[in-house]
This record gives sequence, C-alpha cells and structure tokens, in this order.
Amino acid sequence: MTLEQGMPPLAQAVKAAIELDAPLRQRLGLIADAVQRFRPQQAEAIGRLVTRLKSNDVGHSTPKVGQMLPGFVLPDENGKVVRLADLLRRGPLVVTFQRGHWCPYCRLTAVSVAAVQDKIEGLGAQLVAIVPEHARYSKILKESARARFPFLTDAANGYALSLDLAIWVGLEMERIMAEAGVDLPRYQGNSAWLLPIPATFVVGSDGAIVARYVDPDHRRRMEIDDLLAAVRQAR
Repeated sequence: MTLEQGMPPLAQAVKAAIELDAPLRQRLGLIADAVQRFRPQQAEAIGRLVTRLKSNDVGHSTPKVGQMLPGFVLPDENGKVVRLADLLRRGPLVVTFQRGHWCPYCRLTAVSVAAVQDKIEGLGAQLVAIVPEHARYSKILKESARARFPFLTDAANGYALSLDLAIWVGLEMERIMAEAGVDLPRYQGNSAWLLPIPATFVVGSDGAIVARYVDPDHRRRMEIDDLLAAVRQAR
C-alpha cells in the first residue's frame, strides 16, 4: 500500500490538488468534489450556508477598489506586532484572509500564494495572511505552505468584523464541524464560531485598494494570475 492509498479520501484529494499544475479554481474544485462525494451531508450544509450568506449580501460593504484599507495592528505567529502603516512604507501589499489551518481550501490557497511569493517580492510587494487562530495553529498553516510572509492573528475576528468579512457559521455548521473534529473554540480561544470570508486585497503603497476578491463561498479564491496582475498594477 502506498502512502496515498493509506490516506483518507479527502486528504488524498487535497494532496492531489496541491500537486496539480492547473488554475487554482480547478484545484479547489478537486477538493469540493471530494467533499461532495465522501461527505455529502457536509457539502449540502455548506451549500445552505453559502446561499444564506449571499442572500443577505454578506461582504457587500467590504472596502472596495479605490477605497483605503483600514489600518490594523496585529501580532504575527511569533508574537511580533505588525502594523499596516509600517508595511505600506515598504511598498504595495497583498493581504489574504484565511479561515484556519484545518481548512483544506485555505491550505491549498496558502500553498499556491507561497509558490509565487518570490515573484511578488520581485515586483516590490509584500504579503501577509490574516487568520483568527492562535499563533501555534497559524504556524502549522504557514509551515505547511512553506511561506516566508507573516501570518497575523486576528483575535476574535475583530479586524475581519470591522471590514464586514466575519460570519457566524450557524448551528448546523457548528455541529458538523465539531463532529468532523474542527474545534474552533480551541483554535480561536473563544466560543463565537465566527470565521472570516477568505478575501484577498491588493493594496498600493498609499493604502488604496487596487484589487479585491470577496466571495462568501469559501470554496472560491482569487486566481494566482489575477493576483500577480494586480500586484503589477499596484506598483
């Protein structure tokens, strides 16, 4: 038996998605298809959650292109305080919101973004990821992605809430996630069961948003080619 054959089916799908040379949407689709096949009740609950979020225009008031990204002061995975204003003094910035180390879509996205970190830095820009988890968990996500950029802890989703990015998962998803072993209260240090919409912002050195990707469906993320094009524009 190979290592892959001994892995759970969803883990096999995540591994295959990470290794696949294809657009991010196609790789994310592999994971979504595996959830649909092997965890149909979870897939149905996710569909209901996404429908609820979209019907309520969640994320509609999130800062848009041309507007200023509000400042933040957040600790990184080593406890160092990071300020948006300080980062922007060094040039354009990519800000990605991720749900947590436990999320296969976030893991794939983090891997994909980290794979082009050299290109982004070569264009004179920087990156930060913002997660609602304690540092010991965000370190897991950072290390699995082989990322060099900071993973900032947004305690209690405070910054995400200020941007209209935080959502309550709902009682149904609380139960399903808990049964799947996703212990948000332990990871985040509170019992709110809030998560950020996994958005991406590309910000110019003046603090204005050059490009954004905000979708209540966490199975969809900004394409890497679009991200790189936005960074070039931010220069």
